[in-house]
Amino acid sequence: MCRILGTIAAGAARPDPAELAAVSGRQRHGGPDEHQILSGPGWSLGCDRLAVTDPCGGRQPYRLPHLPGILAVLNGEIYNHSELRRRLAARGHRFPDRCDGTLLPALYAEYGPAFAEHLDGMFAVAILDLRPAGAQLVLAVDDMGMKPIHLHHDPYDGSTRFASEIPALLAFEGVRIAPREDALDTVLATRTSFSARTALDGVDVLPPGATALVRPGCAPVVRRRPAHAVRPLGDTQDVLRHEVRRLATADVPVCAVTSGGLDSGLITALAAEHARETDAPPLHTFHLTYRGKWPDSEAAYARSVARRARTVHHEVVVDPDEIPSLLTRTVRHLGQPNADPIALSTYALFRAVRENGFTVALTGDGADELFGGYDRMRAALNAPAGIDWAGAYADALSAAPRLLREHLYTSSYAAFIAEHGSAADRIEQELRSADAAGGDRVTALSAFETRWRLPAYHLRRVDHLSMAWAVEARMPFCQPGVVTHARGLPAAARHGKPALYEAGAELLPAAVLNRPKQPFTLPVAAMLAPGGPLLDTVRELLSPARLVLGGKVRADRVQKLLNRHLERPNQHAAMALWGLAVHELWTEIVQGMRIPVGCAA
Repeated sequence: MCRILGTIAAGAARPDPAELAAVSGRQRHGGPDEHQILSGPGWSLGCDRLAVTDPCGGRQPYRLPHLPGILAVLNGEIYNHSELRRRLAARGHRFPDRCDGTLLPALYAEYGPAFAEHLDGMFAVAILDLRPAGAQLVLAVDDMGMKPIHLHHDPYDGSTRFASEIPALLAFEGVRIAPREDALDTVLATRTSFSARTALDGVDVLPPGATALVRPGCAPVVRRRPAHAVRPLGDTQDVLRHEVRRLATADVPVCAVTSGGLDSGLITALAAEHARETDAPPLHTFHLTYRGKWPDSEAAYARSVARRARTVHHEVVVDPDEIPSLLTRTVRHLGQPNADPIALSTYALFRAVRENGFTVALTGDGADELFGGYDRMRAALNAPAGIDWAGAYADALSAAPRLLREHLYTSSYAAFIAEHGSAADRIEQELRSADAAGGDRVTALSAFETRWRLPAYHLRRVDHLSMAWAVEARMPFCQPGVVTHARGLPAAARHGKPALYEAGAELLPAAVLNRPKQPFTLPVAAMLAPGGPLLDTVRELLSPARLVLGGKVRADRVQKLLNRHLERPNQHAAMALWGLAVHELWTEIVQGMRIPVGCAA
């Protein structure tokens, strides 16, 4: 697991070493173990390494003596690297160590830009081919988009730059930092940027399962690859057990994140089972809560999972007074606004994981999207004829429903969104198109959730905020074996997660199996109530002077919304206020991203 960066451009100019060092410095928190950047006429390639597989080997960028001119860097893990190494060795390739990424130059030499079709894992890979036939850069990310690559192409000089994180990318000279005009609407409508867009004009993210081919002076050509082919291995519990055991094997300490719900509980139980069967030390589990009495605490459920699985349990207690600082740090690390308060909890949780000596953490992300666990999915599937289920679905994704957004916007901003369209409009159109085509609504919803929302909303957040503390988050539910298995289940089995409840029947406490679904998040409505730890921060960010200067929302209506919430706190108003505040803070932070920052988290 690492942070990677690079450039390719026409001409013979060598990239400025100071500029490359600044880019590396902005994402070095995710790769503290080793740093190296190579450069030459019109190109650069670098890596900040978090040593997980073969910590003593695997120096990046990867080079093999018998393949001059092919360089590679990897962010992530290749779980089938032993099998690939044997196959490549049979073709005459030799490797100096057993690190998973060392084989990448040989794999590219054999298969060219199609090399990523042979990888099983979570990965962002960059291959720089400098052989005499013609230089090219090849970028590839895994099928689910667990490891992001952010890129910028300058249409004026033809250069392309990439980095694992947006703040690092912005340290390159020539990368624009103008926020997209529709960024506020996107934050309120979908909580974060979807698809290949980011909140910054000119900065894109490579879509899940995509490969980009970049030649000097040309724009990236992006193609979606065929999904990694796997054969289902049995029932849901067997499939999960297989993936958990693969991902629980590492050359560094491994723990599990336990929220107290079904999904993370299953991962915890299976990982603890694996530790016992292999005579490994007991599994350590981590759960985050906030000091004091707050609604919807899951601490008791997490403790019951840990007791049942016989883990060494860590209950991480965060002081609410730290929340303003956590907010600033998470927005800075993410590089674009994410209006889900879960971001603060995620950052603080992985901090505790690292401070307790763990480098790898197993999580339960991806289960709801694949097995139909969200309430909005059930509502859409049960909607009677004539009901606008797609509009209701889009509103359920939002920080502020459509009517509230339109009420808060200034007339000029409302006119802009009406002319150019909202992210919510695009979501509704995609869902209605699938329905009009007569397709299976369960499949259409799951496809939307896994292709667009999961990578942007969950996986980028988990990647950035775990790597902020040099922790590799591994997600068994997002592995090809589980994805293929879930998509092969009958429609009824992908509605309400019955397959997961059956898998957990003998592994989890009854209280966890029978509890209502609840997201792992921050109790934002209560914390934004009178006397709450969030109130002063949100008031400052949403001051009339700031909002009038921004020109997108009516300051008087935002103030009335805040006053109504203070009189009668409720989740809907709190989420809208939170989304507005996060956007304001991000707008302020992004203006300073041209200033090189240190590597400390």
